[in-house]
Amino acid sequence: MTEEIIYHTPVLLEESVNGMNIRPDGTYVDVTFGGGGHSKYILSKLGKNGRLLSFDQDEDAEKNIVNDKRFTFVRSNFRYLHNFLRYYQVEKVDAILADLGVSSHHFDDSERGFSFRFDGKLDMRMNKRAGMTAADIVNTYEEEKLASVFYLYGELKNSRKLASVIVKARNNQKIETIEDFLSVIKPLFGREREKKELAKVFQALRIEVNQEMEALKEMLYATIEALKPGGRLVVITYHSLEDRMVKNIMKSGNVEGKVEQDFFGNIQSPFALVNNRVIVPDEAELQRNPRSRSAKLRIAEKK
Repeated sequence: MTEEIIYHTPVLLEESVNGMNIRPDGTYVDVTFGGGGHSKYILSKLGKNGRLLSFDQDEDAEKNIVNDKRFTFVRSNFRYLHNFLRYYQVEKVDAILADLGVSSHHFDDSERGFSFRFDGKLDMRMNKRAGMTAADIVNTYEEEKLASVFYLYGELKNSRKLASVIVKARNNQKIETIEDFLSVIKPLFGREREKKELAKVFQALRIEVNQEMEALKEMLYATIEALKPGGRLVVITYHSLEDRMVKNIMKSGNVEGKVEQDFFGNIQSPFALVNNRVIVPDEAELQRNPRSRSAKLRIAEKK
């Protein structure tokens, strides 16, 4: 088994890279390098004058860097796409790929605190040099703010109850580890739905810790500027919040989905949809990689 497969199995690999419509001498961006699966496949389709820039804010991803003069690794959050393209003197690009899933590596590394399957510190930072951890959030956020994190990012119906139980518990003792946290929240969930609900709680904290929605919004707006006419935006999402933002930007040019029309009733969007129906993994991929089950691929072309 290779290191790359252990780190993260790329999802919808063929479909997403084919969706980029790659020309051998084009300039491309993979804003979610991770295990490097998509990036390596893109490089295999480039000629000697092609160029690929790949972003990742996680130092663990650096172990997967490819030694190739056509390749530039950018250790940064993709929300700074605009700044780094300017820094590397890249005017416009031919396609941008984003695979918004958390690498399997993060879920499988107990030290990082992304999964309720292990004990460990309640951390969840993608960038280990960055600010707040999940423990900081559960110990310091006011009850109202905690409830809204669980409601907005986990779509949890019992978000208020959850927040109130956490605040009560932390007044007695600081919540530092995953074990501490689970002992507080597990009693709120019935056996049959426990795993699903816990996954939503952890998702909500992860999104808040890493400011994922703000970062995604900034990155999506930056793609409008960065893509050449005819350039492709290719995005794989894993939950409804991300998917809604991506769908909206492609259809209307903004993340809220506010449609503006011209005098003749034509929608004023900077993008045209390449696939009207969302692309999902086939049965064979689901068998190979069960973690791909919630993946949705959308592709649009810059007008």
